[in-house]
Amino acid sequence: MDFIEAVNAAGSWLQTVLLNEWTLYQSVLIVTGYLLCGFLAKRIEPALESRARTIKGNPDLLRVIIAFMRRLRWLFLIVWLWIADVVLLRFGWPSYRWMVATALTLVAAWFVISVLTRIIRNQTLARVVAVAGWLYFALYALGLDRTIQAALDGMAVNLGAVRLSMLLVLKAVVLSAALIWLAVLFGNMSSHWIQKSADLTPSLKVLISKLIKIGLIVFAGAVALSATGIDLTALTVFSGAVGVGIGFGLQKVVSNFISGIIILLDKSIKPGDTITLGETFGSIRDLRSRFVSVITRDGKEYLIPNEDFISQQVVNWSFSSEYVRIEVSFGTSYDSDPHEVVRIAIEAAKTIPRVSSVYAQPVCWMTAFGSSSLDFKLRFWISDPSNGLTNVRGEVLMALWDAFKAAGISIPFPHREIIMKTPVEVVDSLERDDEMRCGPEPRSRPKA
Repeated sequence: MDFIEAVNAAGSWLQTVLLNEWTLYQSVLIVTGYLLCGFLAKRIEPALESRARTIKGNPDLLRVIIAFMRRLRWLFLIVWLWIADVVLLRFGWPSYRWMVATALTLVAAWFVISVLTRIIRNQTLARVVAVAGWLYFALYALGLDRTIQAALDGMAVNLGAVRLSMLLVLKAVVLSAALIWLAVLFGNMSSHWIQKSADLTPSLKVLISKLIKIGLIVFAGAVALSATGIDLTALTVFSGAVGVGIGFGLQKVVSNFISGIIILLDKSIKPGDTITLGETFGSIRDLRSRFVSVITRDGKEYLIPNEDFISQQVVNWSFSSEYVRIEVSFGTSYDSDPHEVVRIAIEAAKTIPRVSSVYAQPVCWMTAFGSSSLDFKLRFWISDPSNGLTNVRGEVLMALWDAFKAAGISIPFPHREIIMKTPVEVVDSLERDDEMRCGPEPRSRPKA
C-alpha cells in the first residue's frame, strides 16, 4: 500500500511540476534560446576570428580571445537565460522559473569551466579545475552547497584569537590561486603591450613590465586574504617570525631579485646586447627577476644569476654602440714590400661584407721586425658582434691568404738548422741492411 501511495505521489508531482504549462513555457524558452544563440554565434564568429588574427606578439591575449570566441553560443545563451529568469521572477511565481534558473546555473558553469580549461596550459591543472568546478556547481544546483560549507566550517581549530577552519583555508587557497593566476595573465598581456612601445628603452620596458606584474600579484594576494575574512593584524607576530626565517633561507634569491632591479635601473645590459662574462660569450635573450638568459653561438642557453652581473666584470660589446673593432695579426717574409702589404691587406679586408666601411675604414700597421717575418696588425670594425667574432676573423684571414698568393707575397714559417759538433757518418740504407744480414767485412791483416 505504501508503495502504491509513493508511486501515486511521484506521479502527481510529475504531473504538477513537469507537465504544467509553465514547464512547457520554460522548455520552449531554453530551446529557442539555444537555437537562436547558435545562429548568432555562427554569424559573428568569422568576423571576430578575422580580427583576432591581426593580433601579433601577444599570445596570451590571443588565447583568451579565442577561448571566448569559440564559446559564443554559450555566452549568448547565458544572457538569454538571465533575461528570461529576470522576466519570470518579476511577472510570475518563483516556482515558475526553476527550470530556467537551473539551466542558467549549468550553462554558466559549463562556460566558465570550458574557458578556464582552454586558457590553462597545464593539462593536469585544467582537469583538476574542471572536476572541482563541476563538483561545486553540482552541489549548488542540488542545494547541498550550504550543508557542505557548514560541515567544512565545523572542522576548525583555534589559534589564539584566530579561528582557522577548513572552509576558510579552502576559500583562501582557491581565491588566492585564481586571483594570482589572473594577475599573472594580465601582467603578461601588459608586458606584450609595453614591448611594442617605440618610445621606451629595452631596459625600461622590462622594468615596467616586472613592476606591473609584481604589483598585480601583491594586490591579488591582498584582495584574496581580505575576501576570505582573514584578520591580517592577528597574524602579525606569526608572519614576522616566518618572514625572518624565509629571509635567511632565501637570501640569495632576494639578492638576485634586487640585483635584477638594479640592472634594469642602471641600464647596464638589455635584451639583444652581446656580452662576455667570464668564459661565456653570447647575446642576452631575456632578463628575469632571478637570472639573465644568455644564448651563445653554439646554441647553449646560460641562466646566469643577476648577482654575477653586479659583482663580476662584464664586457658589453654593444653598451653604447653596436660597432666593435677586431684585430688580426699576420706576418710576411722580408722579401716583401711592406707598403704593398699594407695596401693589399686593407683592400682584402674591404671585400668582406661584415667589415664596416661607414663607421671607420680598415687600417693596417707594421708593428715589428720579427725573427723571421715582418709583423703586421690589421684592424677593422663590424656592426653585428652578435653574429660572431671568430667567423669574421676567419673570413679576413682567408681573404689575406688569397690576396697575398695572387700578389706573390709569401707568408714565412719557421726554419730550423742543426749543427753537429762531431762528424757523423752517413750510411746508405741498403748497405746498412747488408751489414746487418752478413756482418761487417773482416779487416785485412797488415803485411809483414
